[in-house]
Amino acid sequence: MVFGIFTNSRNHTTPMKLSTKLIHAGMEPDPSTGAIMTPIYQTSTYVQSAPGKHKGYEYARSQNPTRQALETAMAAIENGKHGLCFSSGVAATDAVLRLLLPGDEVIAANDMYGGTYRLFTKIFEPTGIKFHFVNMQDAANIKQYITPKTRLIWAETPTNPLMNIVDIAAVAAIAQQHSILLCVDNTFASPYLQNPLDLGADLVLHSATKYLGGHSDVIHGSLVMNDTSLRDKLYFIQKSCGAVPGPQDCFLVLRGLKTLHVRMDRHCYNGEKIAHFLRSHPKVGQVYWCGFEDHPAYDIARRQMRGFGGMMSFTLKDDSLATATRVLSSTHLFALAESLGGVESLINHPASMTHASIPREERIKNGLSDSLIRLSVGIEDADDLIEDLRKAIG
Repeated sequence: MVFGIFTNSRNHTTPMKLSTKLIHAGMEPDPSTGAIMTPIYQTSTYVQSAPGKHKGYEYARSQNPTRQALETAMAAIENGKHGLCFSSGVAATDAVLRLLLPGDEVIAANDMYGGTYRLFTKIFEPTGIKFHFVNMQDAANIKQYITPKTRLIWAETPTNPLMNIVDIAAVAAIAQQHSILLCVDNTFASPYLQNPLDLGADLVLHSATKYLGGHSDVIHGSLVMNDTSLRDKLYFIQKSCGAVPGPQDCFLVLRGLKTLHVRMDRHCYNGEKIAHFLRSHPKVGQVYWCGFEDHPAYDIARRQMRGFGGMMSFTLKDDSLATATRVLSSTHLFALAESLGGVESLINHPASMTHASIPREERIKNGLSDSLIRLSVGIEDADDLIEDLRKAIG
């Protein structure tokens, strides 16, 4: 399958599959040394030959060659025209919300990352922007919340942490019908498994901290889009507000991209084995993983994704917080920590960690119980991970 076209001086215009684009997109040999890896341009400013005469770089908040290489690569791997990079995924989210004005309305999924919910409700809602949190598992639910003031639809798929699936093409059709911007948080799937722009989204967001970086050593965010006018507005916000990543961070994500395909293949393989192990365990209650054929949106996931990933959540039949806490504290290979998408496996308690900013009544209403456990399955040997969980569950 060909995922798009990438152009550089070595390749000219050549169709490339995604695994090739991940290694070569945005890459040019350093003109002064021939270095194959993009240098870390650790500089705050650039010398000009005369006032206003420069080589495309003036000040590092506005432009940096290392960041530009990553932005080019991000656009290529998401089949977009433009990429913009930020100091975190939340900073990228913040930039999108800064497109809005008081009185504007946003329709967002009711099952979403807690940090996004906090940003929406605690930072932007007080400025006069109205948010509707909607069950998007049925795209038709969105229609009843659309008003003349609706400016943005915000979707995650798969969702964090309940692994619900949003039909991107169906939501995009609704958004286009009403001239509403659609942004899809593609963090859980990564560009290797899903490309929302191809399905009609206007914007794709990544917390590149996660699968794109892949090694739990960088905080980073990105946006990808096709519309040049939208890119220009977001670039102005990026430059003016200053939430830009440093060149070292950009270098680390560029390095991470080169192995995304091989890592994701292993995440998917391990994820499938562990999801089926958990489902067959006599002490496990419900397992949330979109690769099960009886998942309510399995057909949609299979249609819009190229694999089901390594993210999942589960509950225990003894559905008490005390029992869940014991399991969370008893693993050895699964580290109890925030975040996801690294090569190492992580175990997480959403209610007190990633989703603690969501009021309990909202969490419970949306299906996120106090005892839910979330796994980010790494790339270790699957049998070792299964044995670690077996001992922890007891």
